[in-house]
Amino acid sequence: MKKIGVLLLCCIFVVLGASNVLAADKKTYIVGIDGDYYPYSFIGQDGKPAGFDVESIQWIAKEMGFEVKVQPMAWDGIIPALLAKKIDMVYSGMTASPERREVVAFSKVYWIINQAVCVRNNTDTNMGNLFDGKHTIGTQRGCTAAMWLEDYVVKTGIIPSQNLKLYDNFPLAAKDLENGRIDAAMMDDVIVAKAVEGKDMKIIGTISTGEEYAVAMRKEDKELHDLINEGLDRLMTSPMWNELKLKYKMF
Repeated sequence: MKKIGVLLLCCIFVVLGASNVLAADKKTYIVGIDGDYYPYSFIGQDGKPAGFDVESIQWIAKEMGFEVKVQPMAWDGIIPALLAKKIDMVYSGMTASPERREVVAFSKVYWIINQAVCVRNNTDTNMGNLFDGKHTIGTQRGCTAAMWLEDYVVKTGIIPSQNLKLYDNFPLAAKDLENGRIDAAMMDDVIVAKAVEGKDMKIIGTISTGEEYAVAMRKEDKELHDLINEGLDRLMTSPMWNELKLKYKMF
């Protein structure tokens, strides 16, 4: 009886040891995110990264057999951090723009958005007079809204450069709008919808840019590209995809 017990105990230790080896063998990838980009990526009340994109990569990691460490960082420095190998991918509502494609590779597209513009409720600002050169417009530094405004509105002389106010994140722009320091704020439609929720602000229109969200990686990391694309395929055909969309009101 004692011999059977000892044998059983040895078997348990072998199984546990094998499990630990397998866990140790798993590759860990560092995922860069914007920590203030609800609903895609943000810091939850428990101090941990959360959001549609964060839960997506965590699901993919489990499904594909690797580990992830989610790292919040400044958005305007996130691609340099990727190229410097401080992180392994950017999974945080990043538009796969032509300019970005010149320096990084992107996964398949997982979401499409447009740009929305919000103003205070007590204003007569509308899409017809927004770009008359008298209004100040705020957005997040380094985002595609900033790129669009700079390329199509500032560089063309429609508004003076000082009328475009750039912030470290969109909540700061929305706060300045709410406090009357700027006249309008522009950002990805889902982001703006959340920003005006319960506030004395409203969306006055959208600019159809059809931007495609994808995961950014270094061009040379071919194995990771295949891993993420396969993971996205599995995620978007799984029940979890609709669960995440419902949870973060993405419809």
